[in-house]
Amino acid sequence: MTAQNSPLRVAVVGGGPGGLYAAALLKRLDPARQVTVWERNAPDDTFGFGVVLSDETLGGIEHADPVVYAALQRHFVRWDDIDIVHAGTRQTSGGHGFAALGRKRLLQILHDRCHDLGVDLRFRSEAPDVDRLAATHDLVVAADGVHSTTRDTYSHVFRPHVVTHRCRYIWLAADFAFDAFRFEIAETEHGVMQLHGYPYSRPSPDHHPSPTRSGPQNQGGASTVIVEMREEVWRAAGFDELDEQESLARCAKTFADALGGRPLRSNKSAWTSFRTVVNEHWSHGNVVLLGDAAHTAHFSIGSGTKLAVEDALALAACLTEQPDVPAALAAYEAERKPVVASTQRAARASLEWFENIGLYLDQPPRQFAFNLLTRSRRVTHDNLRLRDASFTGAVERDFGCPPGTPPMFTPFRLRGLTLRNRVVVSPMDMYSATDGVPGDFHLVHLGARALGGAGLVMTEMVCVSPEGRITPGCAGLYTGRQAEAWKRVVRFVHTQAPGTAIGVQLGHSGRKGSTKLMWEGMDEPLEEGNWPLVAASPIPYRPDSQTPRELTRSQLTDIREQFTAAAWRAARAGFDLLELHCAHGYLLSGFLSPLTNRRTDAYGGSLERRLRFPLEVFDAVRAVWPEERPMTVRISATDWAEGGTGADDAVDIARAFAEHGADAIDVSTGQVVADERPEYGRSYQTPYADRIRHATGRPVIAVGAISSWDDVNSLILAGRTDLCALARPHLYDPHWTLHAAAEQGYAGPGAVWPAPYRAGSRRPQTGRTDAPKPRLTLGG
Repeated sequence: MTAQNSPLRVAVVGGGPGGLYAAALLKRLDPARQVTVWERNAPDDTFGFGVVLSDETLGGIEHADPVVYAALQRHFVRWDDIDIVHAGTRQTSGGHGFAALGRKRLLQILHDRCHDLGVDLRFRSEAPDVDRLAATHDLVVAADGVHSTTRDTYSHVFRPHVVTHRCRYIWLAADFAFDAFRFEIAETEHGVMQLHGYPYSRPSPDHHPSPTRSGPQNQGGASTVIVEMREEVWRAAGFDELDEQESLARCAKTFADALGGRPLRSNKSAWTSFRTVVNEHWSHGNVVLLGDAAHTAHFSIGSGTKLAVEDALALAACLTEQPDVPAALAAYEAERKPVVASTQRAARASLEWFENIGLYLDQPPRQFAFNLLTRSRRVTHDNLRLRDASFTGAVERDFGCPPGTPPMFTPFRLRGLTLRNRVVVSPMDMYSATDGVPGDFHLVHLGARALGGAGLVMTEMVCVSPEGRITPGCAGLYTGRQAEAWKRVVRFVHTQAPGTAIGVQLGHSGRKGSTKLMWEGMDEPLEEGNWPLVAASPIPYRPDSQTPRELTRSQLTDIREQFTAAAWRAARAGFDLLELHCAHGYLLSGFLSPLTNRRTDAYGGSLERRLRFPLEVFDAVRAVWPEERPMTVRISATDWAEGGTGADDAVDIARAFAEHGADAIDVSTGQVVADERPEYGRSYQTPYADRIRHATGRPVIAVGAISSWDDVNSLILAGRTDLCALARPHLYDPHWTLHAAAEQGYAGPGAVWPAPYRAGSRRPQTGRTDAPKPRLTLGG
């Protein structure tokens, strides 16, 4: 049923798949509508070749318009395999399920449907000014692409954010059909180049290959071919000085094996850089953005046309369901933005993986292929195993997984400590100590998580002085009484949860100290009982925060000695591992970031100088920490703020600590400045750990919204991290690791149930499961 105040006069700007499908749906749902599409190009002009659509998108099309779906079905090319060719070997993974067709064919199907429904298609026609369209129509659908004039006209409302990325790519085609989705990596004298290729047309049944290649170009099948490389590689190879035909010839020569010596063809193809488009708002009055005008997602996950078509489906549905246009546009935006944001996060992860592909070239061939397949975090270890158990099993064997052992339950060695699995209970401030002394709460909290099966349980940040506390409830290691209390916790873990290691994280709050307990007001200053703060520079954390004093040389020496005294007590307490907290804007992190270190002495200025004091503390602690026990460092790999620490700096910081003897780098991000702008999402911090691991060769601990055992297995097996630290999942479920083992059917040395808990090692039944299934439906 059409909404009572449904728009009757609709203008669609842009005749791509999204705009055409929106026009067809709107006209089909209400034949009384006057729907006009303006497209500046001719009907058969298109600048792409193949289009990939998912089964999910096709299901929506089938439900909304069976006529379009049937036409698509007749022309789809389907395939299951992905080939990854690198270093002279080809790895094949099956079970992926793709469907593609030519972009021209897709447009023709949509043109025909629009004509049949009575949509007014105006080709070679510039749309009138958007203000005029908005005044003369009930609805204006701006489907005018990544360079949207509509978006630019109302940029003050849509508030677009456009990021141009570091690779150059060109969209080409080959006149034969690949037999799989193909990724091929070429290591040239100029750098790494990659080919993305997939078939979109199969040979016709009566096609017979001929050297003359007479007849229509796609009679023998056709494939999309995208060639991509870093900007600096593109320039070094001289592509910036080549014309279109010369670029074609060079690309064909580089990937001659993949192409079987065949040439490439273009359609006014040009080298370009991908631009990610994000809009804060998608509508203005009766004007709404759709497809690339509203958002873009990197081609490596094949979502551009898919998203545009899904936008059209959602927009048409909302206009039918809602009482008027404003309500419909609000519902459309509310429905689509989260879906698009999730896709863009996956696309960004994929894009950045290919930008940094040089980091992974030394991986074993099958692990490299697994890494590529799981790069976006949408394909995971578990669903890849469902798709192709043989391939995934081979990757696991190469990695060293014993039969039946998930990657997360393989052991890992740091110096003299062997962890029985790859799960870490991340440090979490509990704010529950009295005068810095951990009590029964800490015993139960850490003891429960040790019994829960993790390979390593970390304390919260343990402060090295009373002034180094974040809140009055923070634990310390600056008195003998505190050390004895910690010794009690360590003894419990070692005796009641044998095989679980326990580590201590040492830190000093710096300018973020003297604040309320988290649940009383996170980072808010105490109303009374404040203590003076010290930091690298006299910069308050927030406008209402206390201004710290800049540390003098003698005070730096005092604090370094406080760290060594705390480390000595930690060793006496029996901790298995020590982590130095150099992240999240606390004291040592404050020296590392240029946003918080404005010193002009030997401890400020260049990164080398900003590293000086944290490294002095590290060296002093390492000197008193037992030689056989490992020491790690937690860093913030980005400040999420302009002018702050970035990914390149993080690699240099990690490398410096590694050179001074850090056994692993615990890679977190942010919390350094209050006005940060993090890019949250599933496993959103792991790319920083991944980069540091491959750039420095040092083990890393990945943190940040890792919540499932499937994610842990994926990250470990792909070689993006060595250990995974999880916080909130362990608050939700202290036995997270043991439950992960049970859910995967694993019972081995990597996850040992404590004897009193063994009866709970299988999931309890929740209801009857043996009821007979219905077989017949009887009529009355």
